[in-house]
Amino acid sequence: MKRKKILFIGGSLNQTTMMYRIAQHLPEHDLWFTSYYADGLIRKMAEGGLLDFTILGGHANWATETFFQNQELQVDYRGERNDYDLVVTCSDSIIPKNIRSKPIVLVQEGMVTPENWVYHLVRALRLPRYMGNTSMTGLSHRYQKFCVASEGFKELFIRKGVRPECIEVTGIPNFDNLSTHFNNDFPFEDFVLGATSCLREAWQYEDRKAFIFKTLDEAGGRQVIFKLHPNEDHERAKREIKRYAPHALIFEKGDIVPMIANCHSMVTKYSSVLLVALGLDKPIISDLKPEVAETLRPVQNGGRSGEHIAELCRTFM
Repeated sequence: MKRKKILFIGGSLNQTTMMYRIAQHLPEHDLWFTSYYADGLIRKMAEGGLLDFTILGGHANWATETFFQNQELQVDYRGERNDYDLVVTCSDSIIPKNIRSKPIVLVQEGMVTPENWVYHLVRALRLPRYMGNTSMTGLSHRYQKFCVASEGFKELFIRKGVRPECIEVTGIPNFDNLSTHFNNDFPFEDFVLGATSCLREAWQYEDRKAFIFKTLDEAGGRQVIFKLHPNEDHERAKREIKRYAPHALIFEKGDIVPMIANCHSMVTKYSSVLLVALGLDKPIISDLKPEVAETLRPVQNGGRSGEHIAELCRTFM
C-alpha cells in the first residue's frame, strides 16, 4: 500500500496530544504535524502577538511546539511543505485555504461553550465562526467525518445543524480511559476544586466573584483548591481569589486530571474538565443542568478512541 501523507493540526496541548494519539495508530503512513494556523488578517494578528490568548499563539502555541520537539515529530508549519491526502484537526473554527480541498476528519476537542447570545448573533449575522468560540464546533460542514465523545454530544451537534451521516461516536482521546487517573501522586484529597474558565478572554461574560463564592459554598468547610485555566489572565485571577477566598490554594500549572480524581466535588463553568469529572463520576456544580450534563458523559472504552478514529481515517485514503 502506498504511504499517504497526513497532516495533523494541533492547538491547545489537549488538542495536540489528541492528534498524536490518533497518529500513533497510523504508522504505515507519512505523518506530519503543525500548530493551529489561519490566513489573512487573523494570521497577521497572530504573528503580531495580538492573539496570544488563543490557540493561534502564546502559551498554547509554545506548548504544542515543545511537544512536537520532545516527541521528535515531523513538523510542517502551516502545512506548506507537502500535498496531503488527509487532514485531521480538533477545530473547524478556522479552515485554512490550503486544506479546504482535502478530506478532513474533525475530532471533538472536549466541552463546547454555551449557546448564548454570542452564539445566536454569530449564526444570525453569519459572522466568522471563531467569534462564537467552541459553540460553533462542527458548523463549518467542511469535513468528511466528525468524531464525537458520546451519543449525547451527537444529538447536541445534530440539533445545531450538523449532518447526522457525518457524525461518528468514536469516543475521544484524553477522555476515554479516565479511571486510570485515580492512581496519582497529587498530595491533596477530599477537597472542593474550582476549575476556572477563560470565558472573559473569549469575549464572553463571567461573574468571577459569584463563581468563587459558589465554590466556597460547595466546600462547606473543606479545603478549597482553584486550578486556573491556562488561557486566562492568571494575575487577575489570583487577585480575585485572594480577595474573596484568602485561604484557598491556587494552582496555575500542573495537570488538572489528578486533581479532579482526588477531589470531593468540582465547581466549573463549561470547561472540558467537566467531561473529566463526568467520566470519573464526581459530583459537579456547573452551569449545565445535571440531567443535561449526564447525557454528555464521554464514552469510556479503555483508551481505544485513537484507534477507532485512525481506522476511520483509513477509509478516506
